[in-house]
Amino acid sequence: MGLLGSFVRFLLGQCSKPTTTGGDYSDPLGHHGVSATTVGVSALAQDLYNFEITSQVPEGLGQHVASSRKAQANWYRKLVVTWREAKPPPRTPEEAASLVIQTLKGHRKADVEGVLAFYGLNISSEDPTSLPQGVKFEFQTLPVDAKAIADGDTVTVYVSTEDPRESSCVPSDVQTAAIERSEARAVRNYTRADALHKKIIDAGYRVLNIENEEVLARKYRIRLRGIDAPESSMPYGKEAKQELVKLIQGKCLRVLIYGEDRYGRCVGDIYSNGTFVQEVMLKNGCAWHYAAYDKRPEFARWEEQARAERVGLWASSNPEKPWDWRKDKRQGK
Repeated sequence: MGLLGSFVRFLLGQCSKPTTTGGDYSDPLGHHGVSATTVGVSALAQDLYNFEITSQVPEGLGQHVASSRKAQANWYRKLVVTWREAKPPPRTPEEAASLVIQTLKGHRKADVEGVLAFYGLNISSEDPTSLPQGVKFEFQTLPVDAKAIADGDTVTVYVSTEDPRESSCVPSDVQTAAIERSEARAVRNYTRADALHKKIIDAGYRVLNIENEEVLARKYRIRLRGIDAPESSMPYGKEAKQELVKLIQGKCLRVLIYGEDRYGRCVGDIYSNGTFVQEVMLKNGCAWHYAAYDKRPEFARWEEQARAERVGLWASSNPEKPWDWRKDKRQGK
């Protein structure tokens, strides 16, 4: 049954007890598909558990949101993953509401509020779609493949074109190629399907298989803002990359984009299940604070903490700076 199932049993055990009459159990169902006496956190936990088993979103949700049931299923897939990996899982309405808001960042505000209203969860007075100063846009990624992590500060991610921001800007030739590829695969014309997929990839997209469902997704190369990790061939380069793999492999990330660098990569902050990835990389001695491009004082403090504790790359008495290493390489030294 797993951790989510165990937590559901705990919640339902605390919130409701079945009544018995002549050996028969009575468990009247409310509109959430759980006992009418269970609300909020327990109702959400039960529905996520049911979704894991049946892949069905709860009946009645459509009365609160405007998006399709396919889109709703996409939300619940994300929520199941986030809930399962939350340590500890939400136990209060405020914690559950925060998890929903963070997981569904980037989706329509009305839909996020509809999900919260469906479960009777408190809606924060803060606009869940507001962005920190300087952020141009944000998105939620599909699960990250370890092979897409180049080193300790660079990763390639994919964003579903069902995301509202992406859905409005998919090139028509990419949409057509995706449809034709699906049709070609249906008749086992894999040569044509592969040629069409190459066309999709060349345009900056890819068709991914997520839980046996094909998803058209846009590719983004992300440079983690404010840190500079050792290059792969430098001392501690492999360890830095492995730390990033541990933090984000298989995760659906929240990414805040501030701009692009000269290589066309998006420069951004990354959050994995609410954990600020750059903070962990700095505190574990897996990267330098890239002070030439980022003046956030907390980054300097986190680096100093790692230096003082001599963790990670700071175990070496005089680790080489990545920017000096790259400069020497360009000059042929």
